[in-house]
Amino acid sequence: MERVRSADWDNIETRQWRRLVSAEETLARVKPLFPLFGITRVANVTGLDTIGIPVVMVNRPNSRALAVSQGKGTTLAAAKASAVMESIESWHAERATHLSLRIGSYEDLRYSLPVVDPTRLPCHMDSAYTPYHQLLWAEGTNLRDGNSLWIPYEMVHTNYTLPLPTGHGCFQATSNGLASGNHWIEAVIHGLCEVIERDARTLWNLLPEEAQEETRIDLETIADPTCRALIARFAKAGVAVGVWDQTADTGVPTFMARIVQDCEGPGVTVRPAAGYGTHLVPEIALSRALTEAAQSRLTFISGARDDMRREEYDHYLAEEQQAEWLKRLRLGATIGNFNDVGGWQGQSLRGDLEELRRRLATVGIEDIAVVDLTRAEIGLPVVRVVVPGLEGIDSAGNYCLGARARHVASL
Repeated sequence: MERVRSADWDNIETRQWRRLVSAEETLARVKPLFPLFGITRVANVTGLDTIGIPVVMVNRPNSRALAVSQGKGTTLAAAKASAVMESIESWHAERATHLSLRIGSYEDLRYSLPVVDPTRLPCHMDSAYTPYHQLLWAEGTNLRDGNSLWIPYEMVHTNYTLPLPTGHGCFQATSNGLASGNHWIEAVIHGLCEVIERDARTLWNLLPEEAQEETRIDLETIADPTCRALIARFAKAGVAVGVWDQTADTGVPTFMARIVQDCEGPGVTVRPAAGYGTHLVPEIALSRALTEAAQSRLTFISGARDDMRREEYDHYLAEEQQAEWLKRLRLGATIGNFNDVGGWQGQSLRGDLEELRRRLATVGIEDIAVVDLTRAEIGLPVVRVVVPGLEGIDSAGNYCLGARARHVASL
């Protein structure tokens, strides 16, 4: 994929949804490469639900992680591009063997290499990490100064076939911060927003229920035509919607959208779902949350995702769970004004990236590691973004709270 020279970016006007080219053009560029990536099917599953928000699933049977990727959007082309690029991202991360790698403990390497402080990285309570534990490290670039910053390889790749590389079992091994784009900067922004979103979600989840309810948004205060059209689709399908402002102290707009069928009783066979979105532009963040909620619901309807266990279906389809979700959406206070969420009027992707860095710096987050997973022979920009100090994904029961989460939990 053609790259734009860095010097040209200050003069490029940001297009709708902050993409350099249209979804149709992105698809046209990558479709000839489907056999290389092992993509066998791009399935439009929108019609399996009654909502009508476009959702697409992509099959890559020989994946070394998840075989099914998903995408959503306000148009079918956007949903296809989203799903396809997610699958391509994973393919790159499964084959991250072209990177500069080193083996050694933190104590071995910290005197000769700029290595990240591992205590600032997301991990589980049963982590095997010690400063003397032998790890495999990958070289990234620190956006703060452009110099090298080495991070644990466990947080870079997504090849989960056995045996796992040296040092595994120390940090969260997820796809958090893995992203692609039409340009390297676009990919970095996408990955950075995802990492910021996961941090905000984890912090919000630690708030008391009363404090969480105070962040609920009054849907009547949302004027954006795209978001209103999405909300109308839910209403037409008889699906109740609730939106919460999860923006953390970083100041980057983050929203959660919860949806549940607006009826009760044992006959309900569609589980509740939630979606999340983060972006400097609040309308884009909210649109992402709403479309992801529809995607999450369709994931369970289709049953195609290879990491969804039977217990999840049993739990969320239980009548009491349905009633609890519906009660919260029906009775919760909607006191937040969407227009009070700070907006952003940047006109370039470079400006967006600089603003994200500035907002992180205001809360003491200076280092942003970017590992470039782009393969020269393919030319599709793919990166892994790791931000030391931000919280990880707390959905696992044994997540070890970082410093930011411990502070919120102590309030």
